[in-house]
Amino acid sequence: MKSIGGRIKKSRVALGLSQADAAKQLNISTPAFCKIETGQTDLNISRLLQIAKTFKVPVITLITGEEAEEDSSVDSAELLQQLAEKEEEINKLRKKVIDLYDKLGM
Repeated sequence: MKSIGGRIKKSRVALGLSQADAAKQLNISTPAFCKIETGQTDLNISRLLQIAKTFKVPVITLITGEEAEEDSSVDSAELLQQLAEKEEEINKLRKKVIDLYDKLGM
């Protein structure tokens, strides 16, 4: 099974871009882009969206390796919004847990 980094590399190569060219388009360093392709760096949603847009590849393709269906009833923008909302919820819960630990003196 290929990783997201592997699928990003495949998309980059399909466009005929070097790692340096891709990094420049993404406004990051070449070593940082290399770490993305090799899986040494965890991607956040905004970076994944940026890569998908730059490489003209659906996000779902980078995540799963499957081609997105044109007539898919799933709205990827809506799903990404829901995911972002859930991440915000998780961050709020983390803050509450930290605050509780502080109150308990732990």
